[in-house]
Amino acid sequence: MEHWIFNSSWLGNTTFAWIIAGVGALIGYIVVFGVARFLAAHFRTLASRHANSQSLQILSATLSATRGWIVLLLAIAVALGSLSFPAPAPKYIGWAIAVLVGMQIAFWVSTLIVSWLKRSTPEGSMQNTNPIIYGILTWTVEMLVWVTLLLVLLGSAGVNISAFVASLGVGGIAIAMAAKNVLEDLFASISIGLDKPFMVGEFIDFGIGLGTIKKVGIKSTRIEALSGEELAISNSQLLQNLIHNYSRRQERRIVFGFHIPLETPRDKVEQVTHLVNDIIDAQDNTRRDRGFFEGIELQGFRYEFVYYVLTPEYNDYVTAQQSINLKIMDALAGIGVSFAMPTRVMHTPNGSDNQGT
Repeated sequence: MEHWIFNSSWLGNTTFAWIIAGVGALIGYIVVFGVARFLAAHFRTLASRHANSQSLQILSATLSATRGWIVLLLAIAVALGSLSFPAPAPKYIGWAIAVLVGMQIAFWVSTLIVSWLKRSTPEGSMQNTNPIIYGILTWTVEMLVWVTLLLVLLGSAGVNISAFVASLGVGGIAIAMAAKNVLEDLFASISIGLDKPFMVGEFIDFGIGLGTIKKVGIKSTRIEALSGEELAISNSQLLQNLIHNYSRRQERRIVFGFHIPLETPRDKVEQVTHLVNDIIDAQDNTRRDRGFFEGIELQGFRYEFVYYVLTPEYNDYVTAQQSINLKIMDALAGIGVSFAMPTRVMHTPNGSDNQGT
Protein backbone atom coordinates (compact mmCIF):
# COMPACT_ATOMS: atom_id res chain seq x y z
CA MET A 1 0.00 0.00 0.00
CA GLU A 2 2.75 2.40 0.99
CA HIS A 3 4.70 1.48 -2.12
CA TRP A 4 1.64 2.21 -4.28
CA ILE A 5 1.02 5.60 -2.66
CA PHE A 6 4.55 6.87 -3.04
CA ASN A 7 5.69 5.20 -6.25
CA SER A 8 2.65 5.09 -8.52
CA SER A 9 2.00 8.24 -10.56
CA TRP A 10 -0.92 9.87 -12.36
CA LEU A 11 -0.28 12.48 -15.05
CA GLY A 12 3.27 12.90 -13.81
CA ASN A 13 2.41 13.19 -10.08
CA THR A 14 2.50 10.52 -7.40
CA THR A 15 -0.64 9.30 -5.72
CA PHE A 16 0.56 10.88 -2.49
CA ALA A 17 0.84 14.28 -4.21
CA TRP A 18 -2.69 13.92 -5.53
CA ILE A 19 -3.96 13.04 -2.05
CA ILE A 20 -2.21 16.05 -0.50
CA ALA A 21 -3.60 18.32 -3.21
CA GLY A 22 -7.14 16.95 -2.70
CA VAL A 23 -6.99 17.31 1.07
CA GLY A 24 -5.57 20.82 0.72
CA ALA A 25 -8.36 21.79 -1.69
CA LEU A 26 -11.01 20.46 0.69
CA ILE A 27 -9.50 22.22 3.72
CA GLY A 28 -9.08 25.44 1.75
CA TYR A 29 -12.71 25.35 0.61
CA ILE A 30 -14.03 24.68 4.12
CA VAL A 31 -11.89 27.40 5.69
CA VAL A 32 -12.49 30.16 3.12
CA PHE A 33 -16.20 29.54 2.61
CA GLY A 34 -16.79 28.92 6.32
CA VAL A 35 -15.00 32.13 7.35
CA ALA A 36 -17.00 34.14 4.78
CA ARG A 37 -20.29 32.73 6.06
CA PHE A 38 -19.30 33.24 9.68
CA LEU A 39 -18.32 36.88 9.13
CA ALA A 40 -21.50 37.58 7.14
CA ALA A 41 -23.64 36.19 9.99
CA HIS A 42 -21.57 38.04 12.59
CA PHE A 43 -21.92 41.41 10.84
CA ARG A 44 -25.63 40.77 10.33
CA THR A 45 -26.03 40.17 14.07
CA LEU A 46 -24.09 43.33 14.89
CA ALA A 47 -26.24 45.31 12.43
CA SER A 48 -29.43 44.18 14.20
CA ARG A 49 -28.09 45.58 17.49
CA HIS A 50 -27.14 49.04 16.24
CA ALA A 51 -29.45 51.80 15.01
CA ASN A 52 -27.02 53.25 12.47
CA SER A 53 -25.81 50.01 10.94
CA GLN A 54 -25.90 50.58 7.18
CA SER A 55 -22.19 49.86 6.81
CA LEU A 56 -22.52 46.58 8.70
CA GLN A 57 -25.54 45.57 6.63
CA ILE A 58 -23.71 46.31 3.38
CA LEU A 59 -20.64 44.39 4.55
CA SER A 60 -22.80 41.42 5.57
CA ALA A 61 -24.59 41.39 2.21
CA THR A 62 -21.27 41.61 0.37
CA LEU A 63 -19.78 38.64 2.23
CA SER A 64 -23.01 36.70 1.71
CA ALA A 65 -22.33 36.99 -2.03
CA THR A 66 -19.45 34.53 -1.65
CA ARG A 67 -20.29 31.68 -4.01
CA GLY A 68 -19.50 28.22 -2.64
CA TRP A 69 -19.07 26.66 -6.07
CA ILE A 70 -16.54 29.34 -7.05
CA VAL A 71 -14.58 28.81 -3.83
CA LEU A 72 -14.62 25.04 -4.42
CA LEU A 73 -13.42 25.34 -8.03
CA LEU A 74 -10.80 27.88 -6.98
CA ALA A 75 -9.52 25.54 -4.25
CA ILE A 76 -9.27 22.74 -6.79
CA ALA A 77 -7.49 24.99 -9.31
CA VAL A 78 -4.97 26.15 -6.68
CA ALA A 79 -4.40 22.53 -5.65
CA LEU A 80 -3.79 21.56 -9.27
CA GLY A 81 -1.38 24.47 -9.58
CA SER A 82 0.74 22.94 -6.82
CA LEU A 83 1.24 19.79 -8.92
CA SER A 84 3.64 19.34 -11.81
CA PHE A 85 2.14 19.21 -15.28
CA PRO A 86 3.73 19.61 -18.68
CA ALA A 87 3.16 22.78 -20.66
CA PRO A 88 0.76 24.36 -21.46
CA ALA A 89 -1.33 22.98 -18.53
CA PRO A 90 0.11 25.43 -15.93
CA LYS A 91 -0.88 28.34 -18.18
CA TYR A 92 -4.47 27.14 -18.41
CA ILE A 93 -4.63 26.51 -14.66
CA GLY A 94 -3.37 30.02 -13.98
CA TRP A 95 -5.94 31.44 -16.38
CA ALA A 96 -8.70 29.43 -14.67
CA ILE A 97 -7.61 30.79 -11.27
CA ALA A 98 -7.72 34.34 -12.64
CA VAL A 99 -11.21 33.79 -14.08
CA LEU A 100 -12.56 32.34 -10.83
CA VAL A 101 -11.03 35.10 -8.70
CA GLY A 102 -12.42 37.73 -11.09
CA MET A 103 -15.89 36.20 -10.99
CA GLN A 104 -15.97 36.19 -7.19
CA ILE A 105 -14.73 39.77 -7.06
CA ALA A 106 -17.46 40.70 -9.56
CA PHE A 107 -20.11 39.16 -7.28
CA TRP A 108 -18.71 41.06 -4.29
CA VAL A 109 -18.49 44.41 -6.13
CA SER A 110 -21.95 44.22 -7.71
CA THR A 111 -23.53 43.22 -4.40
CA LEU A 112 -21.65 46.01 -2.60
CA ILE A 113 -22.85 48.69 -5.04
CA VAL A 114 -26.44 47.45 -5.19
CA SER A 115 -26.63 47.21 -1.39
CA TRP A 116 -25.28 50.73 -1.07
CA LEU A 117 -27.82 52.05 -3.59
CA LYS A 118 -30.65 50.28 -1.83
CA ARG A 119 -29.74 51.54 1.62
CA SER A 120 -28.89 55.08 0.48
CA THR A 121 -32.62 55.76 0.05
CA PRO A 122 -34.82 56.70 3.06
CA GLU A 123 -35.27 53.64 5.27
CA GLY A 124 -33.72 51.50 2.52
CA SER A 125 -37.13 51.39 0.87
CA MET A 126 -36.21 51.40 -2.82
CA GLN A 127 -36.91 47.73 -3.42
CA ASN A 128 -40.32 47.87 -1.74
CA THR A 129 -41.58 51.21 -3.08
CA ASN A 130 -40.23 51.01 -6.61
CA PRO A 131 -39.21 47.47 -7.58
CA ILE A 132 -38.85 48.42 -11.25
CA ILE A 133 -36.25 51.07 -10.49
CA TYR A 134 -34.48 48.72 -8.14
CA GLY A 135 -34.40 46.08 -10.88
CA ILE A 136 -33.07 48.56 -13.46
CA LEU A 137 -30.28 49.72 -11.18
CA THR A 138 -29.38 46.16 -10.21
CA TRP A 139 -29.25 45.05 -13.83
CA THR A 140 -27.19 48.09 -14.88
CA VAL A 141 -24.65 47.67 -12.10
CA GLU A 142 -24.24 43.95 -12.70
CA MET A 143 -23.87 44.45 -16.44
CA LEU A 144 -21.15 47.08 -15.99
CA VAL A 145 -19.26 44.92 -13.49
CA TRP A 146 -19.38 41.80 -15.65
CA VAL A 147 -18.48 43.63 -18.87
CA THR A 148 -15.50 45.18 -17.08
CA LEU A 149 -14.45 41.74 -15.84
CA LEU A 150 -14.73 40.31 -19.37
CA LEU A 151 -12.58 43.08 -20.83
CA VAL A 152 -9.95 42.67 -18.11
CA LEU A 153 -9.77 38.91 -18.64
CA LEU A 154 -9.55 39.26 -22.42
CA GLY A 155 -6.82 41.86 -22.05
CA SER A 156 -4.85 39.69 -19.63
CA ALA A 157 -5.17 36.77 -22.05
CA GLY A 158 -3.45 38.80 -24.75
CA VAL A 159 -6.54 39.64 -26.80
CA ASN A 160 -6.52 43.08 -28.46
CA ILE A 161 -9.68 44.62 -27.04
CA SER A 162 -9.24 48.10 -28.54
CA ALA A 163 -11.21 47.27 -31.68
CA PHE A 164 -13.82 45.48 -29.58
CA VAL A 165 -14.27 48.49 -27.29
CA ALA A 166 -14.45 50.82 -30.30
CA SER A 167 -17.15 48.69 -31.92
CA LEU A 168 -19.09 48.71 -28.66
CA GLY A 169 -18.89 52.50 -28.61
CA VAL A 170 -20.12 52.88 -32.20
CA GLY A 171 -22.87 50.33 -31.64
CA GLY A 172 -23.91 52.03 -28.42
CA ILE A 173 -24.20 55.40 -30.17
CA ALA A 174 -26.34 53.88 -32.92
CA ILE A 175 -28.63 52.19 -30.43
CA ALA A 176 -28.91 55.37 -28.34
CA MET A 177 -29.93 57.44 -31.38
CA ALA A 178 -32.49 54.85 -32.48
CA ALA A 179 -34.02 54.53 -29.03
CA LYS A 180 -33.71 58.17 -27.93
CA ASN A 181 -37.25 58.50 -26.58
CA VAL A 182 -37.13 55.15 -24.82
CA LEU A 183 -33.82 56.03 -23.15
CA GLU A 184 -35.18 59.41 -22.06
CA ASP A 185 -38.10 57.70 -20.37
CA LEU A 186 -35.79 55.07 -18.88
CA PHE A 187 -33.51 57.66 -17.28
CA ALA A 188 -36.56 59.64 -16.16
CA SER A 189 -37.83 56.46 -14.48
CA ILE A 190 -34.49 56.08 -12.70
CA SER A 191 -34.67 59.74 -11.64
CA ILE A 192 -38.17 59.19 -10.20
CA GLY A 193 -36.93 56.16 -8.29
CA LEU A 194 -33.92 57.97 -6.80
CA ASP A 195 -35.32 61.47 -6.22
CA LYS A 196 -38.86 60.29 -5.30
CA PRO A 197 -40.96 63.37 -6.23
CA PHE A 198 -43.90 60.99 -5.77
CA MET A 199 -44.53 57.35 -4.95
CA VAL A 200 -47.25 54.80 -5.62
CA GLY A 201 -50.48 55.74 -3.84
CA GLU A 202 -49.81 59.49 -3.62
CA PHE A 203 -52.13 62.16 -5.06
CA ILE A 204 -50.47 64.69 -7.37
CA ASP A 205 -51.22 67.57 -9.71
CA PHE A 206 -48.95 67.22 -12.75
CA GLY A 207 -49.93 70.32 -14.72
CA ILE A 208 -52.39 68.74 -17.14
CA GLY A 209 -54.44 66.84 -14.59
CA LEU A 210 -54.78 65.41 -11.12
CA GLY A 211 -54.75 61.81 -9.95
CA THR A 212 -53.35 59.04 -7.79
CA ILE A 213 -50.13 57.27 -8.80
CA LYS A 214 -50.88 53.61 -9.55
CA LYS A 215 -47.63 52.38 -11.11
CA VAL A 216 -44.23 53.74 -12.15
CA GLY A 217 -42.97 51.80 -15.16
CA ILE A 218 -39.82 51.86 -17.25
CA LYS A 219 -41.37 54.06 -19.94
CA SER A 220 -44.57 55.51 -18.47
CA THR A 221 -46.37 56.23 -15.22
CA ARG A 222 -49.97 55.11 -14.71
CA ILE A 223 -52.23 57.62 -12.93
CA GLU A 224 -55.83 57.13 -11.83
CA ALA A 225 -57.63 60.39 -12.63
CA LEU A 226 -60.33 61.91 -10.45
CA SER A 227 -62.95 60.91 -13.01
CA GLY A 228 -61.92 57.28 -12.69
CA GLU A 229 -60.04 56.52 -15.90
CA GLU A 230 -56.38 55.51 -15.98
CA LEU A 231 -53.89 57.87 -17.60
CA ALA A 232 -50.55 56.74 -19.03
CA ILE A 233 -47.98 59.53 -19.36
CA SER A 234 -44.35 59.11 -20.38
CA ASN A 235 -41.89 59.58 -17.53
CA SER A 236 -39.85 62.24 -19.34
CA GLN A 237 -42.97 64.28 -20.14
CA LEU A 238 -44.21 63.92 -16.56
CA LEU A 239 -40.99 65.29 -15.08
CA GLN A 240 -41.13 68.33 -17.39
CA ASN A 241 -44.21 69.59 -15.52
CA LEU A 242 -44.45 71.25 -12.15
CA ILE A 243 -45.63 68.50 -9.79
CA HIS A 244 -47.76 69.31 -6.75
CA ASN A 245 -47.67 66.35 -4.34
CA TYR A 246 -50.72 66.86 -2.16
CA SER A 247 -50.17 63.66 -0.22
CA ARG A 248 -47.09 65.09 1.49
CA ARG A 249 -48.56 68.27 2.89
CA GLN A 250 -49.22 68.25 6.60
CA GLU A 251 -52.03 70.84 6.71
CA ARG A 252 -54.33 72.93 4.49
CA ARG A 253 -54.32 76.73 4.24
CA ILE A 254 -57.83 78.12 3.82
CA VAL A 255 -58.74 81.65 2.69
CA PHE A 256 -62.36 82.81 2.68
CA GLY A 257 -64.27 86.07 2.93
CA PHE A 258 -67.65 87.79 2.69
CA HIS A 259 -69.30 91.22 2.53
CA ILE A 260 -71.74 93.01 4.79
CA PRO A 261 -73.91 95.98 3.74
CA LEU A 262 -72.36 99.46 3.53
CA GLU A 263 -75.01 100.85 5.90
CA THR A 264 -73.76 98.67 8.78
CA PRO A 265 -72.79 100.83 11.83
CA ARG A 266 -69.08 101.19 12.57
CA ASP A 267 -69.19 99.45 15.94
CA LYS A 268 -70.78 96.38 14.37
CA VAL A 269 -68.25 96.42 11.51
CA GLU A 270 -65.48 96.02 14.06
CA GLN A 271 -67.51 93.53 16.12
CA VAL A 272 -67.86 91.20 13.10
CA THR A 273 -64.08 90.78 12.93
CA HIS A 274 -63.82 89.72 16.56
CA LEU A 275 -66.80 87.37 16.31
CA VAL A 276 -65.45 85.49 13.29
CA ASN A 277 -61.95 85.28 14.77
CA ASP A 278 -63.38 83.80 17.95
CA ILE A 279 -65.39 81.26 15.93
CA ILE A 280 -62.26 80.10 14.06
CA ASP A 281 -60.25 79.91 17.30
CA ALA A 282 -62.94 77.72 18.88
CA GLN A 283 -63.10 75.34 15.91
CA ASP A 284 -61.44 71.97 16.51
CA ASN A 285 -58.45 70.92 14.41
CA THR A 286 -57.75 74.44 13.09
CA ARG A 287 -55.23 77.24 13.65
CA ARG A 288 -56.12 80.84 12.80
CA ASP A 289 -53.60 82.87 10.85
CA ARG A 290 -55.32 86.23 10.46
CA GLY A 291 -58.71 87.87 10.02
CA PHE A 292 -59.56 91.51 9.34
CA PHE A 293 -61.87 94.07 7.77
CA GLU A 294 -60.08 94.26 4.45
CA GLY A 295 -61.71 97.04 2.46
CA ILE A 296 -64.73 98.87 1.12
CA GLU A 297 -66.27 97.91 -2.20
CA LEU A 298 -69.44 98.70 -4.10
CA GLN A 299 -71.15 95.54 -2.82
CA GLY A 300 -70.24 96.24 0.82
CA PHE A 301 -67.57 96.02 3.51
CA ARG A 302 -65.20 93.18 2.62
CA TYR A 303 -63.67 90.77 5.19
CA GLU A 304 -60.95 88.20 4.69
CA PHE A 305 -59.99 85.38 7.06
CA VAL A 306 -57.15 82.87 6.82
CA TYR A 307 -56.77 79.70 8.87
CA TYR A 308 -55.12 76.26 8.68
CA VAL A 309 -56.78 72.87 8.94
CA LEU A 310 -54.26 70.75 10.83
CA THR A 311 -54.70 67.67 8.63
CA PRO A 312 -54.34 67.34 4.83
CA GLU A 313 -57.64 65.50 4.41
CA TYR A 314 -60.19 67.24 2.19
CA ASN A 315 -63.14 65.96 4.22
CA ASP A 316 -61.69 67.54 7.38
CA TYR A 317 -61.45 70.87 5.57
CA VAL A 318 -65.04 70.94 4.26
CA THR A 319 -66.38 69.81 7.64
CA ALA A 320 -64.53 72.60 9.44
CA GLN A 321 -65.55 75.22 6.85
CA GLN A 322 -69.19 74.21 7.04
CA SER A 323 -69.16 74.49 10.84
CA ILE A 324 -67.51 77.92 10.65
CA ASN A 325 -70.00 79.15 8.02
CA LEU A 326 -73.02 78.10 10.07
CA LYS A 327 -71.65 79.73 13.22
CA ILE A 328 -70.91 82.95 11.31
CA MET A 329 -74.54 83.02 10.10
CA ASP A 330 -75.78 82.61 13.67
CA ALA A 331 -73.36 85.25 15.02
CA LEU A 332 -74.29 87.85 12.41
CA ALA A 333 -77.98 87.22 12.96
CA GLY A 334 -77.41 87.68 16.70
CA ILE A 335 -76.09 91.23 16.26
CA GLY A 336 -78.54 92.17 13.51
CA VAL A 337 -76.10 92.13 10.59
CA SER A 338 -76.83 90.44 7.27
CA PHE A 339 -74.64 89.45 4.37
CA ALA A 340 -74.41 92.02 1.59
CA MET A 341 -76.45 91.41 -1.52
CA PRO A 342 -75.54 93.07 -4.84
CA THR A 343 -77.98 95.96 -5.50
CA ARG A 344 -78.76 98.19 -8.46
CA VAL A 345 -80.14 101.74 -8.22
CA MET A 346 -82.13 103.17 -11.16
CA HIS A 347 -82.78 106.93 -11.39
CA THR A 348 -86.16 107.78 -13.01
CA PRO A 349 -87.07 111.07 -14.69
CA ASN A 350 -89.40 112.10 -11.83
CA GLY A 351 -86.45 111.99 -9.39
CA SER A 352 -87.40 108.81 -7.49
CA ASP A 353 -84.90 105.98 -7.01
CA ASN A 354 -85.75 102.33 -7.40
CA GLN A 355 -83.52 99.64 -5.96
CA GLY A 356 -83.37 96.04 -7.04
CA THR A 357 -81.15 93.11 -6.60
